Amino acid sequence: MCRKLHSGYGLRFYLIALLALPLMMVIGVTGYISLQRLEIRLEQQMQEEIALIARALRGPLEDALIKDRKGSLSQTLSSAFRFGRVYGAYIYDPTGKKIGTSGPREPEVKNHRLLELAAGDRTGGYQSANGEEIFSYFVPLSDTAGRNIGLLHLTRERSEMFEYIEKIRYQAIFFLTFFALLLGLVIYGHQRLVGGSLSRLVRSMARITAGERTHRAILHGPREIRQLAAGMNNMLDSISRSEQALERHHRDQVMLQERLQKSQKMAAIGRLSAGVAHELGSPLSVVSGTLQRLMRRDPTASPPTEDLSTIRNAVTRMEGTVRQLLDFGRDDRLRLRPTRLSTLADLAAAAVREAAAQKSVTLKLLGPAPAPKLAVDRLRLEQALANLLKNAIQAAPPEGIVQLCWFATAQAVGFTVEDNGPGIAENLLPELFEPFFTTKSADQGSGMGLSVALSAVRAHDGELSVAKSALGGAKFIVSFSRDGGLA
Repeated sequence: MCRKLHSGYGLRFYLIALLALPLMMVIGVTGYISLQRLEIRLEQQMQEEIALIARALRGPLEDALIKDRKGSLSQTLSSAFRFGRVYGAYIYDPTGKKIGTSGPREPEVKNHRLLELAAGDRTGGYQSANGEEIFSYFVPLSDTAGRNIGLLHLTRERSEMFEYIEKIRYQAIFFLTFFALLLGLVIYGHQRLVGGSLSRLVRSMARITAGERTHRAILHGPREIRQLAAGMNNMLDSISRSEQALERHHRDQVMLQERLQKSQKMAAIGRLSAGVAHELGSPLSVVSGTLQRLMRRDPTASPPTEDLSTIRNAVTRMEGTVRQLLDFGRDDRLRLRPTRLSTLADLAAAAVREAAAQKSVTLKLLGPAPAPKLAVDRLRLEQALANLLKNAIQAAPPEGIVQLCWFATAQAVGFTVEDNGPGIAENLLPELFEPFFTTKSADQGSGMGLSVALSAVRAHDGELSVAKSALGGAKFIVSFSRDGGLA
């Protein structure tokens, strides 16, 4: 990205390409057009001036020709030079013969051309005389009756006009060169002052981007550049203060989170201790009471079978509680082996079939055939499914329905366990998987079944969630991602 930014054109290029060159082109084109128009205007003015001189001389010359006054004719021709605009003045008779002259040698004009000019109205054009280009203006002369009596020919040098235009052209070139140099100095000064300041600012930004977070731009250059640098420095200072505040907030949050986790841990330990005390305390009280009753009997009498059965049941209950605690807290290495989901479902169903039969609950196993395979620890996952089934059987009404299904999608595989019982209240969901949490009576369970199931599923990098079942009760969903490597 930085390489792409540095490869673009600089400020100097844009100043020259977008300002200097267009301005110079406009001035050059405008000067050229102005000189062209000035040349045309000067030429028109020269022709108009010589036409005015010819009209001023026409009357006296016609009078001198009518009265045949040679002296007046020469004097009138000489007076033309008092205007300072005439190169030569010449008089021709109707036959084309020169009868009077004043000034340098006239341009060469054919005799028949003179006759044509004498017969027409006044006209003009450019011709050569003595190697110079001059402008010739012809005025026919006539008597009072309108008969042609001669031709007046006035000439003027064109070179004086070109000398004036050339002078203006040189002045324009000088002005254009001076303006170009002045513009170059302005661009150079702008580049040194503004471009240099911007370059330093860009270098400062590059250093900050490279990781020098403590670097700040130097306040140097024009006011606007200094304001820009100061704004950038203030922004960096603000970001630094915000980062420090965020870091302090993060540290405080981590400390609070650690305290919260510690509090939650202590609360969990308290609940676990209370659960263990309750689950083990009741059977121990039964055992203690029964033994005391036996001790008060005759030592020679045989202990009654009923009392021994009570002690055995209490001990069995304690063993079950201890085993569930061990299953919940076990962190053994998983013995993964590819197993079809239908096989796991059959094994789990077989473990709870007697409990379902006692309550007349119909147990259904559904899923696609052949069932997909999953790399699992068979005993751990079988126990998790069995606990979910036991929970569903206990929640289902007599002669109810419990349904165990396996599924496979493009993203995941897993199981669902559903029942047609009353479902789970919303307020109980946050504590549902807590150890020893149960809504059942003490003889129906210890409240460890869902906790053990959750522990086993998480050990396989799976997820265990609960939802509303289409059967009316609860629906537990066990899912494993195909990207997790188990499926």
